[in-house]
Amino acid sequence: MSQVATEIENQQTVVAGLRSITAIIADLSKPINPARLKTRKQGGKDLPYIPWHQAVKYLDRYAAGWSSEVRSVSSIGGRCVVTVRVSIPCLEGVIYREATGQEGEDCGSYGDPSSNAEGMALRRAAAKFGLALYLYDK
Repeated sequence: MSQVATEIENQQTVVAGLRSITAIIADLSKPINPARLKTRKQGGKDLPYIPWHQAVKYLDRYAAGWSSEVRSVSSIGGRCVVTVRVSIPCLEGVIYREATGQEGEDCGSYGDPSSNAEGMALRRAAAKFGLALYLYDK
């Protein structure tokens, strides 16, 4: 990006109090501090993931004014399925992404099915803005 374009973007940020979605996504796409990640076992492998509360901290830092909304909760085949929308206000308007999360209704893990599914959906919706998206690469 040229110096003039950077200065114009910085001026727009100050005037509007908002950043461009491109700048927000660029920041959210940066690698996560490894100390903020957790791991879980799946299929005999250790998989890194970002806990929902860490995702919230990154969104607070790089996407000021963001919000999330539970769009639906349903039970499908013994699983709790939650759809979450993450909305980010930016220079271009309010941009949103939705994702689902699911958890067995008889989950033996920490938490309860609906909050676990909501956390998963929040992380997945945030990943659609770039947050920890690289962790999904196999």
